[in-house]
Amino acid sequence: MRTNELNYILSTMLDSQDDVSDLNITVDKPLQVENSGQLVPVALEPHIETLTPFQTETMALNLINGNRRLTTDLIKTGSCDSSYSVPDKARFRVNIFSQRQNYSIVLRKLTTEIPTLAQLKLPEIFKKVASEKTGLVLVTGATGSGKSTTLAAMLNDINETKSIHIITLEDPVEFVHPQKKATFNQREMGNDYNTFATGLRAALRQAPKVILVGEMRDRETVEIGLSAAETGHLVVSTLHTIDAGQTINRILGLFDQDEQDQIRLRLADTLRWIVAQRLAPRKGGGRVALLEIMGNNMRIKDSIIMGEGEGRSFYEIIEANYPFGWRNFDQACLEAYEQDKITEETALVYCSKKGPTTRGIDNIKKSRGEVTTDVESLRMRAAKEAPKAPTMGGDGSGGSDKIKLKLK
Repeated sequence: MRTNELNYILSTMLDSQDDVSDLNITVDKPLQVENSGQLVPVALEPHIETLTPFQTETMALNLINGNRRLTTDLIKTGSCDSSYSVPDKARFRVNIFSQRQNYSIVLRKLTTEIPTLAQLKLPEIFKKVASEKTGLVLVTGATGSGKSTTLAAMLNDINETKSIHIITLEDPVEFVHPQKKATFNQREMGNDYNTFATGLRAALRQAPKVILVGEMRDRETVEIGLSAAETGHLVVSTLHTIDAGQTINRILGLFDQDEQDQIRLRLADTLRWIVAQRLAPRKGGGRVALLEIMGNNMRIKDSIIMGEGEGRSFYEIIEANYPFGWRNFDQACLEAYEQDKITEETALVYCSKKGPTTRGIDNIKKSRGEVTTDVESLRMRAAKEAPKAPTMGGDGSGGSDKIKLKLK
């Protein structure tokens, strides 16, 4: 397969739907694209009903393009990450992996335009998040939940307002930031450094004010990230966790038990914000971002140091700080439902606790004058006539059904 043939296939897949986020190439399946969270087959000329192992392997080798590091990673670890560009069309983040002795490929389409906080319609509190000068800011969520897009918008806000040095460590570089007010140096794993830990350690000697770490993957990266945040840098990164509480627990779980107390103290001092994201189906098509936002105050510090307990769970603290711009996923779901962005069913699927969310939805329905129950009317059931007591005989027996006892 030649490069122009591969580019033709990828271009056809991109043009098959209006809102393509991922391209999926898997053996025994047709070419597929992900559109609004759903995989859709792609028609190609000449027609490919299902892909063969030879076809997927050929495309994988073309994407690797003889790169020795990527080939070694694929053979030793079973997967490799790289980037690929179709000229004048799109740029992709590529993951090639083996499954059942075959190769599969997932290409994530990267947006070339840098998004802004206003375009993403993020809450006003994100301006405050982007204005932090030191500490640790984490954006968490599942793969494909929009973490990189949110971080790009935050860095763009810094780029437009501050004349500072920003270093990004990515795998691969997703958003190429233009040189505006800030000075950007964007480094890519494999080409510019070997691991996030080594890239982050080197960044401390490169005089940045802001360091973006693509992902906190291991203990060493987290430890160096905490050190950087403690020494006057703003460190922003991502984690694959579902909410703020699990993010704290995931970081602590990377360290041994005898180190936990010290890490809790360091984390309580350096953490500034945790933003967790979930992408939910929007009414009418598309997707909407649901955000859990947790800052840092005395109650949060106490919960990090002492651990969660009665009256100091992260969920309760976030809920109490809603007037200050914080919110948990239940509150985010209720906001989106009230604004008619998502359905009731979607809100109940993407919330954290169904009980409070259900009560909140009922209150919203009442304020709209809508019915909150399927029971239209209730009426008392007529009481049945009570059964008659058996008639007793004069001797206390049951009348004709007398039981005679004979004493011998």
